[in-house]
Amino acid sequence: MFPALETHLKQTIPDPYEDFMYRHLQYYGYFKAQRGSLPNSATHQHVRKNNPQYLLNGSLGEKDDLIPDTLQKEKLLWPTSLSSAVHRQIEAINRDSHMLNLPHLRSRQLLYDELDEVNPRLREPQELFSILSTKRPLQAPKWPIECEVIKENIHHIEWAPPQPEYFYQPKGNEKVPEIVGEKKGTVVYQLDSVPTEGSYFTSARVGGKRGIIKELAVTLQGPEDNTLLFESRFESGNLQKAVRVDTYEYELTLRTDLYTNKHTQWFYFRVQNTRKDATYRFTIVNLLKPKSLYTIGMKPLLYSQLDANTRNIGWRREGNEIKYYKNNTDDGQQPFYCLTWTIQFPYDQDTCFFAHFYPYTYTDLQCYLLSVANNPIQSQFCKLQTLCRSLAGNTVYLLTITNPSQTPQEAAAKKAVVLSARVHPGESNGSWVMKGFLDFILSNSPDAQLLRDIFVFKVLPMLNPDGVIVGNYRCSLAGRDLNRHYKTILKESFPCIWYTRNMIKRLLEEREVLLYCDFHGHSRKNNIFLYGCNNNNRKYWLHERVFPLMLCKNAPDKFSFHSCNFKVQKCKEGTGRVVMWRMGILNSYTMESTFGGSTLGSKRDTHFTIEDLKSLGYHVCDTLLDFCDPDQTKFTQCLAELKELLRQEIHKKFHELGQDVDLEGSWSDISLSDIESSTSGSDSSLSDGLPVHLANIADELTQKKKMFKKKKKKSLQTRKQRNEQYQKKNLMQKLKLTEDTSEKAGFASTLQKQPTFFKNSENSSFLPMKNENPRLNEVVFLFLTLCHTDFLTSRISTSLPQGDKCNSHLCYPNLTVPLGARKR
Repeated sequence: MFPALETHLKQTIPDPYEDFMYRHLQYYGYFKAQRGSLPNSATHQHVRKNNPQYLLNGSLGEKDDLIPDTLQKEKLLWPTSLSSAVHRQIEAINRDSHMLNLPHLRSRQLLYDELDEVNPRLREPQELFSILSTKRPLQAPKWPIECEVIKENIHHIEWAPPQPEYFYQPKGNEKVPEIVGEKKGTVVYQLDSVPTEGSYFTSARVGGKRGIIKELAVTLQGPEDNTLLFESRFESGNLQKAVRVDTYEYELTLRTDLYTNKHTQWFYFRVQNTRKDATYRFTIVNLLKPKSLYTIGMKPLLYSQLDANTRNIGWRREGNEIKYYKNNTDDGQQPFYCLTWTIQFPYDQDTCFFAHFYPYTYTDLQCYLLSVANNPIQSQFCKLQTLCRSLAGNTVYLLTITNPSQTPQEAAAKKAVVLSARVHPGESNGSWVMKGFLDFILSNSPDAQLLRDIFVFKVLPMLNPDGVIVGNYRCSLAGRDLNRHYKTILKESFPCIWYTRNMIKRLLEEREVLLYCDFHGHSRKNNIFLYGCNNNNRKYWLHERVFPLMLCKNAPDKFSFHSCNFKVQKCKEGTGRVVMWRMGILNSYTMESTFGGSTLGSKRDTHFTIEDLKSLGYHVCDTLLDFCDPDQTKFTQCLAELKELLRQEIHKKFHELGQDVDLEGSWSDISLSDIESSTSGSDSSLSDGLPVHLANIADELTQKKKMFKKKKKKSLQTRKQRNEQYQKKNLMQKLKLTEDTSEKAGFASTLQKQPTFFKNSENSSFLPMKNENPRLNEVVFLFLTLCHTDFLTSRISTSLPQGDKCNSHLCYPNLTVPLGARKR
């Protein structure tokens, strides 16, 4: 192809079309200044390799945005229509071969080999959505148009305290402030336009609400005015109102999740104009959970901007006189709870932040993914894609992490692991565990390389970016808990989880998914633990508990197997863990990381730091290698320990009931769900049904359905219709008579009256009623079958005790083959 073009371009008689093609191909980098000369591909390759803007775009197929003006791009693509000035500029460029190596004169569609000879090839097709670019700022978060957003960029440094941060020890004399509100106090901060229950999300834009952002902070009267200036109109902030009730005392009201009237737990806000020597008291007045880790020693987090700038100190646990108690105001609605604490700021005139837990925003995630995409090594085995767009139009990212396979057979043999986080936006613990996992799996560690060789990792680091951006605790902008809607068919209302479920469904068609785990946070229990699903297949009995037990052994000072639970409740049928389990993933888990800290081992009674949570991401990788070790010694030994533990637990349950039981026989046939309590300690919330705008439509359809039923039925016109109606009524009467007889005589008498049914229950025909009405035979057959099933079910259920928990605290001896001592 190219020699032929070169020959034509060497013709002495100029042709308008050939002249256009010469200029056009010259612009795209095929030719240098002289006609007929091809570019040195090694030179161009050197330019691309030393230009950082190609690192990201090469891996993601980004478009060339160096020429911002669309009209200017069109002119460059069609040189025949350029002005004389532009023609002179292009001719000058043609004379300067060095200028031809500039990025905007290279083709973005072709790749060249490092050899001198020309061997161009097309790039991979672009992704559906272009994501992350080094040539322009990150994609700005999109907010609902009701939200006011300040223009400042909030950034916090990562820091681990050098000393353990111990739980607060209650002294018993903590003050319980009386809530006085606006009547006796002064409002110093209040958001006006906040969507609440009854409204619903309509649209979003970068920067949120249009127009000038109001100055909500009070105006200081002079340098002696010590009023604190509050702000929360930034990513993940959610303070609704602040009332000054005394010189150094403030009552705070948190904003509920948007488009709801509940879910107040997460808090994150800023204060300015601090005084160093004063003792301040803050009281959050509208928390909704009756139990909290603040009752057993958890402290709030404080961040000082001056400390960060001068001493490189980040978030730290602070606070005294911490008390969690019920609000004494009773307005006849749902009860509220209060959190109060005192604090002394480290500096005068400082800017400080308070938070429920270490924040991790959508912008933090984008910066991290940008660094991965710009890394020439990591980008070779980590592919960034867009799973979908959220309701507000923010990108939900999907990472595919695996080493390139040598053969198609090798690629097909790899099993998959699916990990996700932040379906509940206020549970930032999940993001820090996810970051620790990504740091390790993307590293050059031999274990990380081995994991990439044998697995395909599908990673969803932030499933609910909208909720994270606006500072919600549990819900998306649909006003619903996404972790109760994984079975949804409403793609438009719940796009993040709809696309997640379908991605995993397609993945299951390609390869086995060994493990699914969704990272969460927990506000009422310490330590880290897993919720799983009991397996009903006796071939894999207790196998779903092996991975949690191994993880407990690898992180004994953080992970509690005692807190794990594997019961599948009906109210949890819509969670990711249960839905993926029913899709065929045996090891399907929810990982709960506490907002507080550890009660185990060397970390007993200390708060978790960022590094503690990140280390758990490493332990997940380490446990995966133990779990998949070809030498099954560790797996077999863990399984034996689980059987012995369960055996002891069943003995304990029967002993509590005053019964003796012999478990030497088929005790393994006992259903685990019957001896295991529900996950009552979880931060569960019931599904609120459809989003508001769809609920209204559903109400209208319900009303129409009722009106339709009220319409008068059409009278029967023919004898045949009347006979059919009579037969139906007669059939129902006979069925009712049979039911009444079985209830009075008991099921035993039913067995005696109908022995032939049970003798022939395996046959397809019902012989004693062979010549009777076949429809009646069908109904009676169904009825007796149900009776038989109910009887057997009742016999099984009444023979088993009802307990609270199947697990007890583990203090196991070390394995004969230590975890971590893997065979390679």
